[in-house]
Amino acid sequence: MSVLFPEIEPYEHGLLDTGDGNLVYWEACGNPAGKPALVLHGGPGSGCSATARRYFDPSAYRIILFDQRNCGRSLPNAADTTTDLSRNTTAHLIEDIEKLRGLLDVEKWIIFGNSWGSTLALAYAQSHPNHVSGIVIAGVTTTRRSEIDWLYRGMAPLFPEEWHRFGKALPPELRGIDRVSAYHQLLNDPEEQVRLKAARDWHEWEAATILLADPAGLPGRWSDPRYLLTRARIITHYFREGAWLEDGILLKNADRLADIPGFLIHGRFDIEAPLVTAWELARAWPDAELIVLPKAAHSTANADIAAAIVAATNRFRDL
Repeated sequence: MSVLFPEIEPYEHGLLDTGDGNLVYWEACGNPAGKPALVLHGGPGSGCSATARRYFDPSAYRIILFDQRNCGRSLPNAADTTTDLSRNTTAHLIEDIEKLRGLLDVEKWIIFGNSWGSTLALAYAQSHPNHVSGIVIAGVTTTRRSEIDWLYRGMAPLFPEEWHRFGKALPPELRGIDRVSAYHQLLNDPEEQVRLKAARDWHEWEAATILLADPAGLPGRWSDPRYLLTRARIITHYFREGAWLEDGILLKNADRLADIPGFLIHGRFDIEAPLVTAWELARAWPDAELIVLPKAAHSTANADIAAAIVAATNRFRDL
């Protein structure tokens, strides 16, 4: 039996014109007069999903989702090499959230984010704390350099065969540099077949941890080569630059979240995002409650994580 709320369709959707050549897809579900809640998807570049609508009681919440720049239904799409990603940074995404808040006439909203979405949630809330009434984040990340290094080097001893393939897939001239930079070059190569192969190889490495975390298998969207290219190109674009965040700044500035209640939901066996980051954030943010799930990993498809997210949004619903 699913712990999520029933499937629901948007009652409103549109494209937000950012004014710099980007159109950001957004949608609203649930109760138009309900408590506003914003969903921030992961990746970066994964796009929002129908499942994410189901973490909130649709009778009580006005549930707002959007595809971050250049992915999902937002335009232009990063799968096209003509798409300039220079105007796709963390600061740009924070500006988009504020423009969307103004467009939808929201004073304050609950923020939910998973994985990369948790980094964006923290960055937005620290920039605009007066517009955030509560935060729920799962698979907690802050996108520090050490977290990126763990994903694309540190985990290697846990997956030696997959790591070997990840490196061997690179042309010899790129094997001496860090994997994020190497794949970033390939994903921006003028030859389409080079880009598509790099996207597949990139996701094959990510699949090692996903298959461990989620017995149901890889996300269905991963069967689409264009989706893989979009996602991998945006991820390497962000991670090569440390998401344009001063290293460790989201922990350093956690005091800006004072008086904002939060729930930090994390699996003890989350290999992609080790528990230490969530633990450090909880120590720096006294108004947050850390919920450690003893048998869960990084996937929100895990029933325990999904149940914890729903329980957290229900607690905010009832305040």
